[in-house]
Amino acid sequence: MNRILRILLEADGFYILAAGMLGPIYAIFVERIGGDILEAGGAYAAFAISSGILLFLLSRWEDHVKHKEKIIVIGYALGCIGILGYLFVSAPIHLFVVQIILGIAEAIVYPAYDALYSRSLERGKFASEWGLYESMRSIVTAVAALVGAFIAAIFGFQTLFIVMFFFSLIGLFISMRLLYIKVKK
Repeated sequence: MNRILRILLEADGFYILAAGMLGPIYAIFVERIGGDILEAGGAYAAFAISSGILLFLLSRWEDHVKHKEKIIVIGYALGCIGILGYLFVSAPIHLFVVQIILGIAEAIVYPAYDALYSRSLERGKFASEWGLYESMRSIVTAVAALVGAFIAAIFGFQTLFIVMFFFSLIGLFISMRLLYIKVKK
């Protein structure tokens, strides 16, 4: 595996770990801030809609961006801000804002990420190297679900959000290594 793929996998692995820690206990958090099941669904929908619309628009623009690694770093930085935002959520409306920030971050990161990942694949190993990404994503999500639930149960949501922010920062710092590698065209 080449250096770029390794960096991309490590960076996204930590970011997925951070983001995935809240996944299975998300509705419990929404209830704790005074929300109900409709607000939980609505906030998640705000994430998905903002991400989906911007993915469609930004992917066309990112096709013309020369330094995709810079876009990846910017997206992860915004994702870190979004994850940090969970610390300040005290009402459902705040959660909607955080979810939209995270949707925007995802829309910025993943078109550039996928383009750089695809461009860096070894000829003849497309399926196995994309399979590596997909398996990493599933396994890290599973670990994140267990770790996040454990941390929230033992230490509470505030501690969970600090841990999530810490792991998202690790992903961001790892992605910054892309800025110092000459990327093949």
